[in-house]
Amino acid sequence: MRRLALTFAALVLAAFAGTGPSHAYSYAAAGAEPLLDGREALFAAATAGNWTAAQTALTAMQPDLDYLEGHEDPGIAGAFAAAIAARDAKQVQAAFTRAASAEIERRLKGAGDNLGDYQTAKVLIVKAQRFYTAIVGDLAPDAGKVVADGLQHALDAVGNPGVFGVGARKPDPDAFAVARADILKALGRSP
Repeated sequence: MRRLALTFAALVLAAFAGTGPSHAYSYAAAGAEPLLDGREALFAAATAGNWTAAQTALTAMQPDLDYLEGHEDPGIAGAFAAAIAARDAKQVQAAFTRAASAEIERRLKGAGDNLGDYQTAKVLIVKAQRFYTAIVGDLAPDAGKVVADGLQHALDAVGNPGVFGVGARKPDPDAFAVARADILKALGRSP
């Protein structure tokens, strides 16, 4: 009898699992982020004056820097190279803040392009928040508040599919555009 009950339970679970695409979402933004993942090693090496280790940390970040160089912020790779060559930890930190700002801009552009896809837009904004968190200490307090508020407004603007449709809200492209423009302005990037 117990075997029959377990088999029945397995069939019920299989039936629910195969009823179609799941629309669940997560606030986590999984996935490797070489710029964020390498940040601590880069800063620790630069602060200690270990420029060989700083260059090694930077090498792991290079593919993302190359992408930013070609699509978002020409000169960003050169800013890091100049900071390492000058053996200047503050310059390394400034280059990282610039790169993180470019990543925030990139993620917000992607979220705006995907407002019709709640999960994608939400994850991109959460990733933008991760970059913001990494540089908030480097921003002026007023700019940091504008960015934090703007990211929250951007999250609100993507809408919500609700739970089984209950509480669903459509995305608001106009509100998203305002939030994005405020964030980019506060980061010193043109909207």
